[in-house]
Amino acid sequence: MMSECPHPATNVIDDPQARTLLRRAFEATARWPRDFAGFTANLVVNVNGKETVGTATVKSPREVSVQLSDLETQKWVQDQLGMIAVHRGPRSFEESDGKYLLTMEEDGHPLGVKLIIHGSHSYYRIKDDRITQITRNMAHPGMEPFAFTINVEDSTMTQDSKHLTTRYTVYYYSPTDGTLKNVESFSDSHVRVGSADLPATRRIISFEQGAVSVRSLTFTNHRLL
Repeated sequence: MMSECPHPATNVIDDPQARTLLRRAFEATARWPRDFAGFTANLVVNVNGKETVGTATVKSPREVSVQLSDLETQKWVQDQLGMIAVHRGPRSFEESDGKYLLTMEEDGHPLGVKLIIHGSHSYYRIKDDRITQITRNMAHPGMEPFAFTINVEDSTMTQDSKHLTTRYTVYYYSPTDGTLKNVESFSDSHVRVGSADLPATRRIISFEQGAVSVRSLTFTNHRLL
């Protein structure tokens, strides 16, 4: 991933209105509680009709353990759970996007105001105190750069009156010529265990190598650590 500098050399002046807007959206988003130590669950993975049964343990984005007989599927599930833990893990605004310089542009877009996160190669759109779109330009050593845009399509309200995304679509494309590489459509459901909303199901419909693929994850028997 590209290295990111919170305060790069720039003439950009931080916009307090943009900071307030993003902070409100950040604080309205559901996350696991500060004392959250993780969970374990039974797991069923279905990839285009082929089922694999196993277990999963999530403690943090870097502490994810999945036990499945299919090693390729196991690695894919670990990546999915790591991504969930990154987005749901407890952190403050200052530890997240609040460490960057922020500006905004009101362009009348139906998904809301454009909020630029300087130094992270990213911008968001925000409407009604919700992040509705995320766009990032990325690169890995030895690989050509790629970009993606996430459109948040639906969410639910938790017991804590926080927004929890339940449906979104990711478009992967070339940042140089705009060629679309892949599309992934995510549908999530959750279950309340203690004071945490944990993953119950995830379905991903994607277009890969000329074909549509459907994968699903089903978690049961959740136990907090």
